[in-house]
Amino acid sequence: MTSSGWFKSWQRISAIMFKELRQLSRDRPTFGMIVMIPLIQLLLFGYAINTNVRNLPVAVVDQSHSELGRILVADVAATQVVKIETVYSTPQLAADAITQGKVRAVLIIPADLPQRMQDQRPLAQWLVDGSDTMVSNALLGLQAMPLSTPLIPAVEAPKNTFTMSLLYNPQRRAAVNIVPGLVGVILTMTMIMFTSAALVRERERGNLELLITTPVKPMELMVGKIVPYVFVGLIQLSIILGLGYLIFDVPINGRIDQLFIAVLLFISASLTLGMLISTVAKTQLQAMQLTVFILIPSILLSGFMFPYEGMPTVAQWIAEILPATHFIRVIRGIVLRGAMLMDLLPDLLWLAGFTVLGLFAAAKRFKKRLD
Repeated sequence: MTSSGWFKSWQRISAIMFKELRQLSRDRPTFGMIVMIPLIQLLLFGYAINTNVRNLPVAVVDQSHSELGRILVADVAATQVVKIETVYSTPQLAADAITQGKVRAVLIIPADLPQRMQDQRPLAQWLVDGSDTMVSNALLGLQAMPLSTPLIPAVEAPKNTFTMSLLYNPQRRAAVNIVPGLVGVILTMTMIMFTSAALVRERERGNLELLITTPVKPMELMVGKIVPYVFVGLIQLSIILGLGYLIFDVPINGRIDQLFIAVLLFISASLTLGMLISTVAKTQLQAMQLTVFILIPSILLSGFMFPYEGMPTVAQWIAEILPATHFIRVIRGIVLRGAMLMDLLPDLLWLAGFTVLGLFAAAKRFKKRLD
């Protein structure tokens, strides 16, 4: 090719290149994603994600009712690993609080605390929620916690200040923690992706005009689009938990019927979110971009990968908006701790409220776009 041929070829390439750049700059959602996705990931990994667990909610059962017991509790609180939320009168009430997800651990101080000090035995016992391995590892770090001077009068401190009892996952197997959370992540990805392009696809195929001429109401259309994928989500749940039990020996300690009720609520909330995206997006590409925008914080802030308690307050506020955050608490509560639906009522009510409000919002936006 001659020099003039190369020059003309470069002119044609340049014309196409600048045309693509102009189209990209006019596509505001795509241009926004180019900027926002790296920014969000940078903020999430650099600011919101923190593996140093702090301020875990715990309870105390002080059976010694002594000054030594009060000093021991103050020493534990001073580590900032835990935050004393409440005091229970009996170990059983405290253990029930762990099952219900109210606290992550319980410190039980026995009545013979002074004698234990003299005998250089562990002073107290921790009951730890082992369903989250990162949380249990942080609490295990308190086992050899150094004692303050008032607790060491004239005897040598015990080698281990506390004994540790890990509930629900005594071997600290990662699969026990990951598999239930994986249900939330996979359902979030698939349910939102399935429905986020539902209305856009109808519009691009020219079917939306046909739907407008029928007596179908916007809310009926929303529900009709959602229901088939509910069964898809239930199939995915059965596959994940079934293989998790057969391959990784992940127990299912709760009731199956209550688990399916909770999953139905979460699937409905996720599908509603996808449908809401579908009413905002103009093309299937925009729908996928908005889906990614939701998926990244849903995976990173929901408590699946990193402890919720280790996040800054602002990140926790964002996490509370996401359905995945509430569902991961619920499924770990039912599958691993054997919790009942009433124990997890606040998270379940949030999922139900999100579904109802999201459906009304999606139907209203869809009706507005038709008008």
